[in-house]
Amino acid sequence: MRNLATIDVALDEMLVNLAAIVLRLSKPEMTRTPEARRALARSVHQYAVCAKRSSDPRVHELKSRLEETLKPSLRVVVRDGVKVS
Repeated sequence: MRNLATIDVALDEMLVNLAAIVLRLSKPEMTRTPEARRALARSVHQYAVCAKRSSDPRVHELKSRLEETLKPSLRVVVRDGVKVS
């Protein structure tokens, strides 16, 4: 049983490290093309699948952060001094 716990901890550490890599790749300057955005979406989805069974709260926090990177950023548009949206 102790070996399973050791493997579980090692997998959680790998997931934390993987999330750090994907977060670096999610920066806008890295995901300018549609292909890069699709690759990011695939990476985030795969991470979420792997993180689903983890009991490590760091893994779940990173999963949430990664999923936020897929949401489009909103911007405020002002026309003639009036906020449009």
